[in-house]
Amino acid sequence: MLGYRFSKYTPPPEGPQRDFERLLKVFMQLILITAGNVAEALQWMTEVDRQHKLTNDKYGMGDFIEDLKKNGYISEDGPKGEFKLKPKSEQNLRQSALEEIFGKLKKTRGGEHKTHHNGRGDEATTDRRDYEFGDTLEQISMTDSLKNAQINHGIDDFLMTEEDLEIVENEFKTQTSTVLMIDISHSMILYGEDRITPAKKVAMALAELITKKYPKDTLDILVFGDDAWQIEIKDLPYIQVGPYHTNTVAGLELAMDILRRRKNSNKQIFMITDGKPTCIKQGIKYYKNSFGLDTKILNQTLNLAAQLRKIKIPVTTFMIATDPYLKAFVREFTKANNGNAYYSSLQGLGNLVFEDFKRNRRKNF
Repeated sequence: MLGYRFSKYTPPPEGPQRDFERLLKVFMQLILITAGNVAEALQWMTEVDRQHKLTNDKYGMGDFIEDLKKNGYISEDGPKGEFKLKPKSEQNLRQSALEEIFGKLKKTRGGEHKTHHNGRGDEATTDRRDYEFGDTLEQISMTDSLKNAQINHGIDDFLMTEEDLEIVENEFKTQTSTVLMIDISHSMILYGEDRITPAKKVAMALAELITKKYPKDTLDILVFGDDAWQIEIKDLPYIQVGPYHTNTVAGLELAMDILRRRKNSNKQIFMITDGKPTCIKQGIKYYKNSFGLDTKILNQTLNLAAQLRKIKIPVTTFMIATDPYLKAFVREFTKANNGNAYYSSLQGLGNLVFEDFKRNRRKNF
């Protein structure tokens, strides 16, 4: 029997394509940090190249920029002729985030969250049952039903009644509607720590995961500062922190409105934040207090947590801060909602989101 023959590994020669792929990874990281500003990312790359020699005499930054345009990553179609990202770059960012945070997931049949229950689904089983009012024509097993009619009424004068009909049981597969809330208050970039970029990465990875692996699920994303508003998945790279306070109430109210329109029975909210609620809206005015936990703001936030508990929508809070009084707030909020809470470093955030997402889809809320 001929076995394996091993020889010395000779890496492929460096060339323009290899240079482009290497620089593309750096460019995509900088695009996230600059919130999709292509010109600023290229300026940073040029400065890094000057200090650390990313390019060489055969392949320079000018070549890289031309290849970005030629390969469909950027264009000069901005309002003033400036560079802008193309959809291919946005897709690359989401895929890179998915692989970086969740790893290369094993491919499975799309949309499968299997349970041990039978019900309305899209995969037929070998189980049969009698017809019940409300069953559709597609569920009827014609072969079994015809056989029953012949046995029950004979074959001379064909007759089929409701009692002859047999229904094919389908495998029930759960569907989950998730709302991801991202804090964009000013504290997400305070104290020399960039917290918004890891949050964006996690959001993009989760979006790509659900889109590719669970296409029947829904994911809605919103950001909250003084107010809250919904964004599209394609907008994720462009999220920026503003001079905002943290209106957690506005975020939760918008999340409730979104989930109210979803018909799935499984609903959940993920909230990524680094601070306490410091703002609520009263009419057209804002009530703000950044110093400690304001009782007025806290009570409204806890009341919403309790409302969400009543309608069986759990909130999982990912707190990327470790201050003791912030932990106390999260514990109180989690108790009111009967949800989950994690206190995470920025590096461990993605794995926690993924594990909680997998765990939640195993149960009916």
